[in-house]
Amino acid sequence: MKMAKFLSNLFGMDDEDSAATDYYNQDQTAPVTTNNRKVVSINRGKSDLHTNGKIALFEPRIYGDAKEIANRLLDGQATIVNFSQMDPKIARKTVDFLNGAVFAIDGEIKRVGEQIFLCTPRNVEVSGKAAEDLAREHDSENF
Repeated sequence: MKMAKFLSNLFGMDDEDSAATDYYNQDQTAPVTTNNRKVVSINRGKSDLHTNGKIALFEPRIYGDAKEIANRLLDGQATIVNFSQMDPKIARKTVDFLNGAVFAIDGEIKRVGEQIFLCTPRNVEVSGKAAEDLAREHDSENF
């Protein structure tokens, strides 16, 4: 017995180590916490693939107005946005934000006037040569 204890101590296997090993081998449960974050599906407008026949018109003045435009797009509604009342630098940021929103819903954004954009969800098709010519004409201008 003394020999076994001597060998155990020699190799670092004493009673304290086995107690520590037993402690770490026990299953412990962690408290469960719930997270009350608001989650909004970006697909909420995709359930109805038929447009309701309405187009929302916006003339934003501040960057924060882009949230309402994006919400309309998420609901499946096309929007026309006139940036004539907005500072050009902020308008560029807003167009970038709307590009992201349109990308997320697999929609399109097209320039239809000098400072006017048409944002559509994926269930709305935009066709016409005038919009294409105007987009090419103004690619390097204002925004």
